[in-house]
Amino acid sequence: MKTSLETLDGLKRSLTVELPIDIFKKKADQVLQKMAPQVAIDGFRKGKVPLSILRKQFGANASSDAVNEIVNETLSDALTEVKSTPAAQPMITKVDSENKTNFSYTVEFEVFPEIKVGDFSKLKIDQTTVKITKADEDRTMEGLKEQSIEYKAVKRKSKDGDRLSIDFKGLIDGKVFEGGEATNFNIVLGKGSMIAGFEEGLTDVVADKAVTLDLVFPKEYHAPQLAGKAVVFEVKINEVASPKVPTLDAKFAKKFGEKDMDALQKSMKEQMRVEIDNRLSNQNKDAIFNALLMANEFDVPQGSVDNEARNLLSEMEARMEQQGMPSKGGSLPASTFNGEATRRVKLGLLVSQIASDNNFVASKKQLDEKLEEMSQAYGENSQQMVDYYNEDPTRLSSIELLVVEKMVSDLVLEKAKVTSKSKKFQEVTQPQA
Repeated sequence: MKTSLETLDGLKRSLTVELPIDIFKKKADQVLQKMAPQVAIDGFRKGKVPLSILRKQFGANASSDAVNEIVNETLSDALTEVKSTPAAQPMITKVDSENKTNFSYTVEFEVFPEIKVGDFSKLKIDQTTVKITKADEDRTMEGLKEQSIEYKAVKRKSKDGDRLSIDFKGLIDGKVFEGGEATNFNIVLGKGSMIAGFEEGLTDVVADKAVTLDLVFPKEYHAPQLAGKAVVFEVKINEVASPKVPTLDAKFAKKFGEKDMDALQKSMKEQMRVEIDNRLSNQNKDAIFNALLMANEFDVPQGSVDNEARNLLSEMEARMEQQGMPSKGGSLPASTFNGEATRRVKLGLLVSQIASDNNFVASKKQLDEKLEEMSQAYGENSQQMVDYYNEDPTRLSSIELLVVEKMVSDLVLEKAKVTSKSKKFQEVTQPQA
């Protein structure tokens, strides 16, 4: 076997493998002989068709199968010989089986980049800390209290704090705009959940009344097609309901599975700490990895990016289906996700290289500790979650990746210039506008 490796553009490679033509001819004849027992040709008994006739009738198919079999049998050794590892399955681009002395095939593929990781000490990384205050705890308890508000229909005029059930249509230039129509829509007056003037226009009205509101969308409205536009809302009030605010007592605590307010306060504080720790862990990890990515430039295999983009598209479709939204048959191409896919592939290669350079391997103890940590969020089903991962090595590999990522991030933080930045609880936990 003779091999020749050529470097194409970027990470692309072309490998030509040359073998004696007799190897190909023998393989093609073997394919034909396997076909023979099933072939029926007029004038010959089944299984008794001469090889020369089979070549004439099925030679093209046999040649194709022979090429595939030879590639499967020789490619691995050929790649080893040229010391090259494909990032994805190589594609056959050329076959020459007509030469009198030699048979050859050419495959093209991408290789993984050679990564030389930069000096960690030159990295500048921000890490966020949060101190949970009494005011944060009070706000969280107020949120639980608000969740438990019960509403009762009343026959008086509406006021701040009331919940209204309404039907409405929003018209721009006499036409209902997309998303501007709803029935039995609930709105609590005074929350500021709608554009300026909407809730004010529904104050001091009774059920079964129709109201017309002439309003204007804010210039900085999140939907550009509506920003600054004049709009007319035709609203029918179906119900006015008055709030009954719960008392913070044992009865209230039991709604959240606790025996009394002391137990609820303790549970709430623990949940707040778990939530902030999880968010900070993700944010701080992102800060580390973003700094690494910016400091280490290298090409990534496009095939890997394409595969990851398809995965991201599938994940989005699965989320849409869970939310009861149509997801299949859309026009969104996988390439829409190429930016995030490239980042993920690059980060995966970079973390893998750092782990390899430092001989990082997740131990059984580390895996068990990580599983134990993750299982806390599953309550009574925590052991079931641990068993789920332990019973399948492919599932456990995702936990192994998390452990190795932590080892990498700890190493980077140990050597980089780290600035600690304090943020408020609400800054970290509330979604950004």
